[in-house]
Amino acid sequence: MVHFLHPGLSPRTIVPPDARKDVLGFLVVQEDASPYSLVNICLNVLIANLEKLCSERSDGTLCLPEHWCFPQELADRFVWLMTRQGKLTDRTASIFQSNRMKLKLVNIQKAKISTAAFLKAFCHHKLIELDATAVHTDLSIPDILSGLCSNSWIQENLRRLILDSTSIPRDSRLLFFGQLTGLRVLSVFNVCFRSEDLANVSQLPKLESLDISNTLVTNISALLTCKDRLKSLTMHYLKCLTMTKPQILAVIRELKCLLHLDISDHGQLRSDLAFHLLQQKDILPNIESLDISGSNYITDGAVELFIQQRPAMQFVGLLATDAGYSDFFSAKKGLRVAGGANISQISEALSCYRNRSCFMKEALYRLFTETFSTQITMPAILKLVAVGMRSHPLDLPVQFTASACALNLTRQGLARGMPVRLLSEVTCLLFKALKTFPHYQQLQKNCLLSLTNSRILMDVPFDRQFTTFIVRKILFFRFDAAKFVMRWLGKHESPKMQAMAVSITSILALQLSPEQIAQLKEEVFMAVKELLAIVKQKTAENLDDVTLLFTLKALWNLTEQSPAICRHFIENQGLAIFIQVLETFSETAIQSKVLGLLNNVVEVKELFPKLITEDMVKHISSLLHSKDLEVSYLAAGIIAHLTSDKQPWISCDLQRTALLQDLYATIQKWPSSSCKMTALVTYRSFKAFFPLLGNFSQPEVQLWALWAMYHVCSKNPSKYCKMLVEEEGLQLVCDIREHRNEYSFEAHLFLKASQQCYWSVSMPMPMVQ
Repeated sequence: MVHFLHPGLSPRTIVPPDARKDVLGFLVVQEDASPYSLVNICLNVLIANLEKLCSERSDGTLCLPEHWCFPQELADRFVWLMTRQGKLTDRTASIFQSNRMKLKLVNIQKAKISTAAFLKAFCHHKLIELDATAVHTDLSIPDILSGLCSNSWIQENLRRLILDSTSIPRDSRLLFFGQLTGLRVLSVFNVCFRSEDLANVSQLPKLESLDISNTLVTNISALLTCKDRLKSLTMHYLKCLTMTKPQILAVIRELKCLLHLDISDHGQLRSDLAFHLLQQKDILPNIESLDISGSNYITDGAVELFIQQRPAMQFVGLLATDAGYSDFFSAKKGLRVAGGANISQISEALSCYRNRSCFMKEALYRLFTETFSTQITMPAILKLVAVGMRSHPLDLPVQFTASACALNLTRQGLARGMPVRLLSEVTCLLFKALKTFPHYQQLQKNCLLSLTNSRILMDVPFDRQFTTFIVRKILFFRFDAAKFVMRWLGKHESPKMQAMAVSITSILALQLSPEQIAQLKEEVFMAVKELLAIVKQKTAENLDDVTLLFTLKALWNLTEQSPAICRHFIENQGLAIFIQVLETFSETAIQSKVLGLLNNVVEVKELFPKLITEDMVKHISSLLHSKDLEVSYLAAGIIAHLTSDKQPWISCDLQRTALLQDLYATIQKWPSSSCKMTALVTYRSFKAFFPLLGNFSQPEVQLWALWAMYHVCSKNPSKYCKMLVEEEGLQLVCDIREHRNEYSFEAHLFLKASQQCYWSVSMPMPMVQ
């Protein structure tokens, strides 16, 4: 038995933001609340079953069936999805060796493949773009260039090459890009790229866009070679430059075709290059985008004047500067600003700097301050926070600040306007951060605070047509979350943290299957012991606060259909502690939770001798007559189970007979089985009722089982009527009716009602005469 769907829980439907007021937010909700594309679903299934579908070559690599042929766009997406899921390896990359896979746009970011695998899988295709950002060190830049240049078609037609954070062997000298004559876009961010390499690259006949940020370049004079064709130059954090500022500005002045320039600073250099650039009147006449974030001595006036003199300007980066705060930046139409002055600028910064941890941290800090007391749901901003966390999984400042922002953006009722898929992604990222930084307590607290949101834990729409892949992902998240939080219980944190951990445990326990709880046996046993300690402490202090309620609820949910945990509960003096709770508190909310757990325990027949005690019988008999129907119902359930077996009552049969008579009289006073309770008690299975239904020597026990099953079937026919048939309980009810005892009429009504319930939800059901 488990608890209950109280009215007032947040609805599963969400209201998208107004598209006229929040275009990005509207688009995010539309995208994340929609089903995945059929293409992605099919490719995910293919990736998950690759080993089964492919044959194996003699060298151990995989080969697709001969008759399979992929269109180019599908093949490109297949590579990207395999890479993103970490499935692109030497063994699997070999499926791209044949000409049946025609690749053009290849993304192998962070892939762990060797040089040999790269050459065989990709270098015979007609590639026009390659993104090899942060590939494994087994595949270095010289090896990539050598492989690409081995294909004459690629030499002439490769347009875009991204090599950010890719390794170069120490003994490597000049990087030979000269053969890639068709190259238009090159990025070597965070690479051991030197001035002589820049001289080589500057001679490429079609080069238009170059990123040399955070490299070892000391002199940029070689850029004069391509001054008549270079349209975009990014040189963020050029920490090794030895040129003077006038020399650097002289080079930039000659780049007449430049539309985008990024000279933003890391913050540690404290550069004033941008300050001097803004003073120049005869520089960058056609510029459309200028990024000077992190630069020193930048003022609103200087930036405004620079932009006014260049009417084509569409973007300016001002994050971590003193500029961006005047009305000019919000009033000028068509100008995007990446800064920290308001949500709009911060949003732009989060989008622009997703790959730069220094600026991501700064933007997240500004976002935390801006959203500390926000009352507005901002799904687009939360999506950008998730992107930042995913891009920098090993950066503690980014992860910590992002966790605080996620908390601001989802606390209280704000999560109701967020798509479940987005919430699931953010929470998974939070748990990933916890695993990466296990000793950083504030990060753990942020995560637990986020998890106390009922929508995040409970409002997962399984009734929608989600793919098996997504359902498994959500279930894994819950399992992982439960394991972490249960372990947290034993850390004896502050009362506030203890309350959060207990609250989360109670909700997660309801979401996990008995099989999953069994897998968490060690964690659950530890959690039960800690939860009982909390109950004992609260009872001794006579403190019926929210922590006590959540603790009782957690124990109720953990023991449901778990005999081993019920035994563990008894072995750790759980019965004595709960009797003390009943003697201390008279609130029906507490009584119902105590009785709910005891209902789970009495379903374990071997525990009967430990449960039939004077104190136990006294309290349960008293609560059977409670004015609260839920309390009376739960007390009746305990009595029904305990009295269903005569053996433990041999020495006190008269007491058992009195209990049965009392049970019958009480049920007769209850309203119809279709009545409303304060909370709707829910069941995962009817199997615990079947021994009661078949107990013809104790019709009082049968009556309670009939009433209970009829009650839930009338409230939720789509679930419970189906369960009744699938678990073969319908025949037991038929047997009661055919037995012609005093409850056959109740059984007949139940069967008829069950039929009507089935018809109402269009379900097939055996006919009952």
